[in-house]
Formats: sequence, structure tokens, C-alpha cells
Amino acid sequence: MKAQRKEASVEMLLRSLCLPAFVANYEGLAARAARDGTSHVEYLRALSELELRERAQRRVARLRKASGLAGEKTAATLDLGRLPAPARTSFAALKDGSFLENATNLLVFGNPGSGKTHLVSALGHELVERGHSVLFTKTYALVQRLLAAKRDLRLPQELRRLDRIEALVLDDIGYVQQDREEMEVLFTLLAERYERRSVLLTSNLVFSKWDQIFKDPMTTAAAIDRLVHHSVVVELNVSSYRAEQALARAGAKGKARKRGSGPQEVGRG
Repeated sequence: MKAQRKEASVEMLLRSLCLPAFVANYEGLAARAARDGTSHVEYLRALSELELRERAQRRVARLRKASGLAGEKTAATLDLGRLPAPARTSFAALKDGSFLENATNLLVFGNPGSGKTHLVSALGHELVERGHSVLFTKTYALVQRLLAAKRDLRLPQELRRLDRIEALVLDDIGYVQQDREEMEVLFTLLAERYERRSVLLTSNLVFSKWDQIFKDPMTTAAAIDRLVHHSVVVELNVSSYRAEQALARAGAKGKARKRGSGPQEVGRG
């Protein structure tokens, strides 16, 4: 009974210190340590390593849940072989996350279906696995979020919340056709993150057509200048992956029909 009370008090202390891995493993590791003659220091080291490992796993799980990243668009499902060599090189160089330290941006350009979204999403997953905070969002959705914050007089607070995100992924910036108010909040966001936090964006519009986004030539030039100053630019000059898949499916169906319509033996009634 006394030993049970002692164990209960130990668990209470460990729980109060927020050490769930200690709580789950201290008895089992203690028995093993006694059996193997492990020192107290080694025993504590083993418990501490378990705690740190599980904390890292919990942090990654929280970051992944908050990231907005599509679960299926990972490096494992990314067909790097169909991407241009510079894109493969950039992906390999960026996935360790060191570029975030210098607030370097990643700008990915390409036609619809070329794999832009999958590329930045896969990179986002790699960053999350390394403990970095990521937020993936369609650009138009974030613009509406910022507009709502501005109308409610809480735009500075919303920008501060976004500033806590190390890698902000703005997908499909080229599809946003803003009025002046929308353009202003998007430019404010980019200006706030300049040389402080990284932006990863995809666009089907080359820079020469960005006046369709920002309307005003001076604002367009200022936005581009802030983005490219510290950046890696990737161009995906490849055919549409979706179109390739559709053609492959159509070809497979055609072959199946051809096989099914071959000569057949006519039975006698």
C-alpha cells in the first residue's frame, strides 16, 4: 500500500510537470535499468530522450493539423522525374528549411496542371516534419480573411498572427483579380513579411502580367521587388499533369474496348 501511494505521488508530480512520456515509461525503464545495472544518469537520459522524441512528434502533429496542407500532396507522391532539373535541385536544397532563417521566398511559375501546388505542398510537408510552422491557403481566401479583419478594425492583429507562421504558402496568386481594397491588403501582407518571414507562392502569370493583380504599375513593381529580392524562382515548363492523366485513362479505356470488341464465336441455337 505504501509503495502504491509512493508511485501515485510520483505520477502526480510527473503529470504536474507535464511529462507524459515519463509517466508512461518510468516504471518499465526502471525495471529494465535494475535488471541491466544501468546507472541513474543513464536511466534519466533514456526517459528524457523519450520525452523529447514524443514532444517533437506531438509538435509535428499539431503543425500538420494547423497547416492546411493536403494530406496526399507529399514528397512521396510528387513525381519529381517529370519536373525540370532546376526544380528538382531547388526542392532538394530547400526541404531542410534553412532558407526560412533568411526569410527567403519561393516563387513557382507554370501553366495550370504543371504541378505547382503539389511542389509547394510537398515542400510544406517537409518543413512541418522538421518542426517549422506552415500555412497553406488559396490566395483569394486569405485576401478575404484580411479584408474581413480590416473591416472589423483588427487587421494589425491578423497580420501579427500570420507573422508567427514561418512559411506562408499563397497558392494561385494569378487567379486573384482584385479591386483596389483587395489589392491593398495583399500588398500590405507582402510588405509586412518582407525580409522577416518567407512566402511560398504559385502563379500562372509571369511577372510582366502582374498588373492584372495589383492594377497600379507602381504597386505592382513594389510587390515584385519585395518578393524577388531574396528568393528562389522555379519555372515549371512542363505539360499539364492532369491532361496527361486524362489522356492515359482515355487510352486505357480505348484499348479495353478494342479488346472487348474482337471476333466472337457465334453459338448455334
